[in-house]
Amino acid sequence: MFDHADVRIHYVTVGTPPSAGGQDRTLVLLHGWPQTWWEWRHVMEPLHADGWFVVAPDYRGAGGSSKPDSGYDKHTMAGDIKALLDRLGVKKPITLVAHDLGLMVGYAFAALYPAGVERLVLMEAPIPGTEAYQSVATTDYSANKLWHFHMHGAADNVAETPIAGSEFPYLRSFYQRLSANPDAISILDAQRYVADYTAPGAMRAGLELFRAFERDAIDNRRMLSEKGKLTMPVLGLGGTASFFLPIAESMLSEVAENVTVRSIEDSGHWVAEEQPEGFLLRLRAFIAETGGDTKGAAA
Repeated sequence: MFDHADVRIHYVTVGTPPSAGGQDRTLVLLHGWPQTWWEWRHVMEPLHADGWFVVAPDYRGAGGSSKPDSGYDKHTMAGDIKALLDRLGVKKPITLVAHDLGLMVGYAFAALYPAGVERLVLMEAPIPGTEAYQSVATTDYSANKLWHFHMHGAADNVAETPIAGSEFPYLRSFYQRLSANPDAISILDAQRYVADYTAPGAMRAGLELFRAFERDAIDNRRMLSEKGKLTMPVLGLGGTASFFLPIAESMLSEVAENVTVRSIEDSGHWVAEEQPEGFLLRLRAFIAETGGDTKGAAA
């Protein structure tokens, strides 16, 4: 746990930070909504065994981190992660893996601090401000897996009202509907997530991430205009039963020059929990292909 600009950031690590003489390779895992660092529980130890110092924060508003009234634009949230890495003494460029709404924070981090990112893995969310985002966020509601973007982003905090009192069935519906295997996130894991999101201020904070999408789109378009596309290697990774793969290459090519897209078989949206071995296989292969030293890499 550490404090940055009056915001407490909770994080979990495996390994010894560089500042304490530990591993000089750092891999950062950014979770999505409605999740916390816990989504990475199956993969953190194996990645550490590969020689990484692994950092899994709860981003602002989630889990054990503070739930302030503001600061849910993804540039501000990326600043939280940068401050955390500075505190941990991470000086060399990192490998950054980001899932769901964490993808938006991860992209903002790479755009703001490109020299600090050696490679970037983006999974299972559209990037506000891209044409691909517009295509998936405004499709026919009956087939649109992202219908909740509209509800959660509504003005005047109206989304909290229908959710209040029904948090467990509401949140669990996402874990079940968006997965290839509805039991991939167990009842106990769902209860853990729901407990975090029913803590005081947690649901409001989580929905603030959605309400910031318009600001994020403006920031992303501005950064792309001012700095151009990302130049580090970028991997788009998604489940074969998810919405993400059909848009991944076109979307990532809007914002990055060096893009690879790979699939994870028999997975839906929650890739690190549905198919942790498949996730590790793809990640290790990407690291090896982009000049990293890893164990167990395969094409």
